[in-house]
Amino acid sequence: MNLLVTGGAGFIGSNFIHHVIDRPEIERLVNLDCLTYAGHLANLETVSEHPKYVFAKVDLRDKPGVMRVFEEQRIRHVIHFAAESHVDRSITGPDDFIQTNIVGTFNLLEACRHFWLTTDAPATDAPTHRRTTPDLPSPISHLRFHHVSTDEVYGSLGPTGYFSELTPYAPNSPYSASKASSDFLVRAYHHTYGLPAVITNCSNNYGPYQFPEKLIPVVIQSVLDRRSIPVYGDGMNVRDWLYVLDHAEALWQVLTRGRPGETYNIGGNNEWANLRIVERICDLVDEFRPELGGNSRRLITFVKDRPGHDRRYAIDASKLQRELGWQPAHTFDTGIRETVRWYLEHQDWVHTVLDDVRAV
Repeated sequence: MNLLVTGGAGFIGSNFIHHVIDRPEIERLVNLDCLTYAGHLANLETVSEHPKYVFAKVDLRDKPGVMRVFEEQRIRHVIHFAAESHVDRSITGPDDFIQTNIVGTFNLLEACRHFWLTTDAPATDAPTHRRTTPDLPSPISHLRFHHVSTDEVYGSLGPTGYFSELTPYAPNSPYSASKASSDFLVRAYHHTYGLPAVITNCSNNYGPYQFPEKLIPVVIQSVLDRRSIPVYGDGMNVRDWLYVLDHAEALWQVLTRGRPGETYNIGGNNEWANLRIVERICDLVDEFRPELGGNSRRLITFVKDRPGHDRRYAIDASKLQRELGWQPAHTFDTGIRETVRWYLEHQDWVHTVLDDVRAV
């Protein structure tokens, strides 16, 4: 397996690389990343000298650059993490989300189509015919394009129910709309060209190496710095939380065993309201760092809700569990304890990535 990981210097991508790089199936792992503010090679220091690891600093918007990586590295599997992913940033500046998440995905799909499915593909194990109909067998069974997406494409749930793979798309932010668009592109390339593609839609991830602009690391740093903790609206927006290493294992199972053309939802079966998460983090930091004085919940401040703020997400992951046997290994309580402890023990990493952003 010559595996291309796009966005491998980001939060989920770097955790995935740590999780799989020693698997015997992988001959070469190529990390394609343009190192935006949220992608840091500091996330991958422990694997940077690994004999299987290759880093390619390429922007997905650079189509010739993407093509060059495919040709030089003889890519046979792709797992596509690279994306602009912060909802607030998509509201204030949607352009990067359209260009990276939609155009970048298109460029990646075109590289796969060119090197895997066309008559002029240079690799010796590429098919010798062009796929034109969707009902033919997959031309090369060991080729796979895995698109990593989000549950936000489904829109908002009421107080009950779950997103399934059959839930209609109803994105409510520029970010989720851009991810929905890229999902549809992947689907179209499978049905039009026979590209052996799978899609996963996951719930909110948390864990090590998450850039400190998302809820959980922001709250941890705010408590440590004794700053106010902003909570949108009434704090009762609910998300299903998934520990990032549980997600990484699910992704590996789908990449290697999932059926081409299928979508799989990945969730942690951990529904928590934002306010309850903030309170839990406050209590854990107070427990681990009593010298701060305790009573960190007093730092919570309610602020005006953001536009288009979906009320509730919850994932039905039964298809993945039924077909591939995956189950999350962490409850939210065990995962959040590990996460808070990791950030407290890795303040040097937090300051490094924040200093990198300030220097830009």
